[in-house]
Amino acid sequence: MALSQQVEYSLREAQEALRNALSFSARSEKPYVSKHIAVMLADIENLVDATELIEKLENRQEGDSGFFGTHFNKDEED
Repeated sequence: MALSQQVEYSLREAQEALRNALSFSARSEKPYVSKHIAVMLADIENLVDATELIEKLENRQEGDSGFFGTHFNKDEED
């Protein structure tokens, strides 16, 4: 199941707030603070991207190479 629009929107807003925090922390905080804010940003991005990918995999029709090429086609025996 894909992320609902509300959840994705909230995550994108959180990213915006974290980017703002990162810009301030880069100027006034110790580096480890900025590092952890950056990790949170990356985790949100990875969550959204992974959810989209999993959704595509789950909705793939049998025999459909589509977006993924021949990677998921069954190997034919010789």
